[in-house]
Amino acid sequence: MSLLSAHDLSFSYPGPLLALDGMDINLGREEVVVVCGPNGSGKSTLLKVLAGLLRPATGQVLLEGRPLHSMHARERARSLALVPQQLPTVPQVTVEGFVLAGRYARIQRWAGPQKRDHQAVELALAACDAEGLAARRMTDLSGGQRQRVLLARALAQEAQVLLIDEPTNSLDPEHQVRVFDLIAGLGRNRRGVLVVSHDLNLASQFATSVVLVKQGRVAGVGPPEEVLCPEVLQPVYGRHLHFGRMPPPDGRPFVLPWLTPRSPED
Repeated sequence: MSLLSAHDLSFSYPGPLLALDGMDINLGREEVVVVCGPNGSGKSTLLKVLAGLLRPATGQVLLEGRPLHSMHARERARSLALVPQQLPTVPQVTVEGFVLAGRYARIQRWAGPQKRDHQAVELALAACDAEGLAARRMTDLSGGQRQRVLLARALAQEAQVLLIDEPTNSLDPEHQVRVFDLIAGLGRNRRGVLVVSHDLNLASQFATSVVLVKQGRVAGVGPPEEVLCPEVLQPVYGRHLHFGRMPPPDGRPFVLPWLTPRSPED
């Protein structure tokens, strides 16, 4: 049974166009599914529908076999964690306090945090290489540090499904690789991880499966080797792409934006 699945999802904002148009998604245990596509293709809308923030017009989302919208918010939070691209406002709290707040669905309403909750926070921070940040304030962190703390907060929920929105946005290449390596490690630890990303090459390196979307529909799905190829990508992104493979023994595909120089006569 899939940890998270959706069938025939459709959703529209005010206007004539569908943001999602009959999309299917399946996320299993120990899978890292990366959703890629052009701007405006429906990636962020899909993530919000899967997280229960938006209700689809058709279709439904199943979380561990149960309809997502039939679950209470606290119950849902025990199984599913959403990692946003960025916080609307950065809270004036310590990192430890921010991550502990991610435990709200597991803390008894009137008892307050217990020893087990603080231990979960410590383990989550350690897993994200952020234990040294515990006493720092969220407002004092760099972009890369804040991203690791957002992941730690999701881990502290002890959810089996992680939905992550553009985790490497505004990070330098070194921190992009570190964050995705961390995400891949979370997927190997019997969780299911779905990531929205623009970066096809990080998807190639770390995804078990790539879902390519265009205009609210699935344009390709499968292992990176099957999706990151000219036949699948060019109808979605256009022809200004260069395709290659990493040297052996890795051999993974890579994709670069590439504009052929115009001749002087053009």
